[in-house]
Amino acid sequence: MADVVPKKRTFRKYTYRGVDLDQLLDMTTDQLMELFPCRIRRKLTRGLKRKSLSLIKKLRKAKKAAAPMEKPEAVKTHLRDMIIMPEMVGSVVGVYQGKTFNQVEIKPEMIGHYLGEFSITYKPVKHGRPGIGATHSSRFIPLK
Repeated sequence: MADVVPKKRTFRKYTYRGVDLDQLLDMTTDQLMELFPCRIRRKLTRGLKRKSLSLIKKLRKAKKAAAPMEKPEAVKTHLRDMIIMPEMVGSVVGVYQGKTFNQVEIKPEMIGHYLGEFSITYKPVKHGRPGIGATHSSRFIPLK
């Protein structure tokens, strides 16, 4: 009983639709499009616009300038409709949400989603106590 070896913790390797991240990085855009859902395939067949391509270029530059084993500098953008591609994994993007830029570190699980999905544009409602006139029963709440 004393020689019980502690079980080593193993981490699950990330795959996108059965393809691991290393293979995703080596794929061409046409091969990637076959894996993506219809809405994203449609956008990619129409081609990435100049602004999207310049964002990818800035992300590459920030990654290259970063020291090894460190996060790259954040790149700010208003492109909430940009699709997260495999080469963007590991980058830090400042996504505009109407007032400020939310820092989003791109992880492998985010591939195929839009940048705007990770930067909420509204403040979620916190419901407080009902005020006067909210309901008929609130008439009987004594005023302080």
